[in-house]
Amino acid sequence: MWTSGRMSNAKNLFGLGVSLYFWGLMDLTTTVLSGSARPLTEGPEDNLSDKLHQRMKRSWVWNQFFVLEEYTGTDPLYVGKLHSDMDRGDGSIKYILSGEGAGIVFTIDDTTGDIHAIQRLDREERSQYTLRAQALDRRTGRPMEPESEFIIKIQDINDNEPKFLDGPYVASVPEMSPVGTSVIQVTATDADDPTYGNSARVVYSILQGQPYFSVDSRTGLIRTALMNMDREAKEYYEVIVQAKDMGGQLGGLAGTTTVNITLSDVNDNPPRFPQKHYQMSVLESAPVSSTVGRVVAKDLDEGINAEMKYSLVDGDGLDVFDINTDPNYQVGIITVRKPLSFESKKSYTLKVEGANPHLEMRFLNLGPFRDTTTVHISVEDVDEPPVFEPSFYFVEVPEDVEIGATIQIISAKDPDVTNNSIRYSIDRSSDPGRFFYVDITSGALMTARPLDREDVSWHNITVLAMELNNPSQVGSVSVTVKVLDVNDNAPEFARFYEAFVCENAKAGQLIQTVSAIDRDDPQEGQHFYYSLAPEAANNPNFTLRDNQDNTAWILTRRSGFRQHEQNIFYLPILISDNGRPVLSSTGTLTVHVCSCDEGGMVMSCNAEAYVLPVSLSRGALIAILACIFVLLVLVLLILSMRRQRKQPYIIDEEENIHENIVRYDDEGGGEEDTEAFDIAAMWNPREAQLVVKNRQDMLPEIESLSRYVPQACIMDNNVHNYVLAKLYEADMDLWAPPFDSLQTYMFEGNGSVAESLSSLQSVTTDSDQSYDYLTDWGPRFKKLAEMYGATDSSGALW
Repeated sequence: MWTSGRMSNAKNLFGLGVSLYFWGLMDLTTTVLSGSARPLTEGPEDNLSDKLHQRMKRSWVWNQFFVLEEYTGTDPLYVGKLHSDMDRGDGSIKYILSGEGAGIVFTIDDTTGDIHAIQRLDREERSQYTLRAQALDRRTGRPMEPESEFIIKIQDINDNEPKFLDGPYVASVPEMSPVGTSVIQVTATDADDPTYGNSARVVYSILQGQPYFSVDSRTGLIRTALMNMDREAKEYYEVIVQAKDMGGQLGGLAGTTTVNITLSDVNDNPPRFPQKHYQMSVLESAPVSSTVGRVVAKDLDEGINAEMKYSLVDGDGLDVFDINTDPNYQVGIITVRKPLSFESKKSYTLKVEGANPHLEMRFLNLGPFRDTTTVHISVEDVDEPPVFEPSFYFVEVPEDVEIGATIQIISAKDPDVTNNSIRYSIDRSSDPGRFFYVDITSGALMTARPLDREDVSWHNITVLAMELNNPSQVGSVSVTVKVLDVNDNAPEFARFYEAFVCENAKAGQLIQTVSAIDRDDPQEGQHFYYSLAPEAANNPNFTLRDNQDNTAWILTRRSGFRQHEQNIFYLPILISDNGRPVLSSTGTLTVHVCSCDEGGMVMSCNAEAYVLPVSLSRGALIAILACIFVLLVLVLLILSMRRQRKQPYIIDEEENIHENIVRYDDEGGGEEDTEAFDIAAMWNPREAQLVVKNRQDMLPEIESLSRYVPQACIMDNNVHNYVLAKLYEADMDLWAPPFDSLQTYMFEGNGSVAESLSSLQSVTTDSDQSYDYLTDWGPRFKKLAEMYGATDSSGALW
């Protein structure tokens, strides 16, 4: 049997037991037997016979050990002792420990059975360990007792302070809330064993935040503790809450957290205007909807509780001004509703109200939540442009009105108090034809040119009025002139009429219907009257019938027309209108006599130029014209090619072509060969001849900027004139290089006292030249005179 506890002589009385030690807690020294209780000091021989016939019973749970956590000593912590009644103390029994933490956390003395903890135990990490014990014969290793399981429980001590896992906290509560209004609940957690003692019993208290807030010591619920807390006075509060274990007793561990509480706004402050009187001014020229000024009512609240609604509640300018609320800045913007006039009214008074649209019923006693202010608006005078009365003119004038006749008086006045003089004019962009003129002082609108309704029937002009003292102030008015029609156009044929009559035509046969047009537009409508002209009233060949519908028929009066007798007749027709005065014109109808078949179809007449042959179609005409066009193109092409072959690009075939290198192998004739090149131009520019060669195939696109140098300039004896002459020659030479190329010339000039230094003059004499004149040329030629000058003949010869 296993036994536990402090061992004495009682081990001989019990079979196999377990000895259990409770360190600092309990000491088991009592046994309960199935019979009467006996002291443990009784000798084994006194009860030896009973041991074989009776079984022992124990009144404690032998398979549990208890040990306190957080042991900080240097020696291993004694947990308990295991002992077998078969252990006689001679070391023959070997105790073995296995299970959770065996050998790592717990060790056992294999001889004595003492169990020790060799590591620090923490109940919050592990609250118990389950182990198994076995007693073995040390020599044979045979189990002396069956393996038994027991538990080592870790007893808690107060080694953990309460912690607020969700802190710090943020909360809000409406301002002016009643006392006891819930704000937020905080919770602290203690890792100690809540079932053992008061180590995990937490009590809450406020360290900072009184007297504004309180906390329930058991639940951690924070409530308001002060009435009428005003956000406008203080908005933010920092509350420090403490949680202490051991029921708040002395020696308990504590933890804290911070709760940031904000008072949210409610509409408990009415709006108030900081000014009871506003003074504003506006120009009378301010357009409608322009801003006059702004008013603002202050509200200590914020957000929706500070929203404002402005309105005009009284005053003499309710119909002239308006007020709108700016939702971003909560200001009232006064604007112009109607045009202003300084001359009509110089000032206005308005009563403006600002009110909160969102109210809370429980705070109505703090109201009223509206306020009023008075606004005085002064209208300032500005120099306004002249104003026309009326603002639009419509004039009707007959088209035969005389030039210079007044058709309308245009009137404008200065609306300002000064009433400056007005000067009138016409905007010429509205009257490009300059048909009208306006008197500069009286505003009389007159005609300046004849009017013609048939040409322009409506005129839309703009008359300007300008202040004499301030020309920048200009007013304008539109004048619409309608030109009325008069009967000034005679009717005429709508087109050129040409008729054909057959030789076999009978008397009374219709050969043509004529109509007329009239550019006039009488109010009663147009009606034309037709008749033969007086000179053809008794015409024996044709007659006219007026159809009374603005048309007339031309009929034959006889038969028996013959081409060979007369093939063309000219019939004058008189056309009259119904206007006042009556106007008329004479139109001529040309009648051709043609030969016709029996059906009346024209076969031939002298009007071939007007009648196409029946057999010639439009396609045939197009084909003929196309052939003619192709032939013309071919002829022009041949002529152009022949002309190009006959005319070379360069008239003078001996002219040098620029940018080409020409090599010659023949030897020149020397200085005596005067036919090869004329060098007279280098000796004297007066001997040079101006030769102008023109290009034949093209003209330059850009004319030279150089001016023409007359021949008289070339005859002048200086280098400047020579250069101008060459420049003119280069400009006129169309085969020269591009106009920005460099032209290089060599000209000696004739202004030097040395005259020509050319050795070419040596051909004029066979004797030695004398260079004595070099000494007369000055210091610059001193070295040359020493080299070529004459030597003294009296010197010794060598």
